[in-house]
Amino acid sequence: MTQEIEIEFKNLLTNAEYQQLVKHFHSYQMTKIEQKNHYFETADFQLKKHHAALRIREKQGTFQLTLKQPNPNGAGLLETHCPITTDEAQQWINGHIIAKDEVSKALQAMHVNIQELIYGGMLKTNRLECTYDNTTVVLDQSHYNGYTDYELELEAEDEQHGKTVFQQLLTAHQIPKRKTPNKIERFYHTLKI
Repeated sequence: MTQEIEIEFKNLLTNAEYQQLVKHFHSYQMTKIEQKNHYFETADFQLKKHHAALRIREKQGTFQLTLKQPNPNGAGLLETHCPITTDEAQQWINGHIIAKDEVSKALQAMHVNIQELIYGGMLKTNRLECTYDNTTVVLDQSHYNGYTDYELELEAEDEQHGKTVFQQLLTAHQIPKRKTPNKIERFYHTLKI
């Protein structure tokens, strides 16, 4: 189990803006990654009420359980990660939730019963990633429930530096700042339509 504070800035993109940024960052040796996020929630959205999210990420043949919740000490999100096996991931997806210590403790602290979790579905992302000005730039093309969307993410260790670089990127490419719900919110929104 590991924990980390995630400081990131996000902006939804049009397909044209996404293609523009792919072209711009082409010379930065972008790494291509395919990942699948399998989402879990209770029937009455208890995690959402706590501004939290729970997923299993499948990437390069490995699986990781991650609980994201507000950082009690300030900026960003507190992420609690726990590696799980392929069999355990399949068990979760099939509705047989296997308790994992630190994630279970964090859920209990929010009064979320782990046995009430249900599988919500999967979101597949084709990700391009590179290092840029002491940050990590991520360009995502995500597919879920018949939808495709495009997103710019910028991850930074320092909030102010990240905010500055992010704003400079948007300005330089004439991309308007857009309200950008996280992937799990966008995913669950499509289930309600």
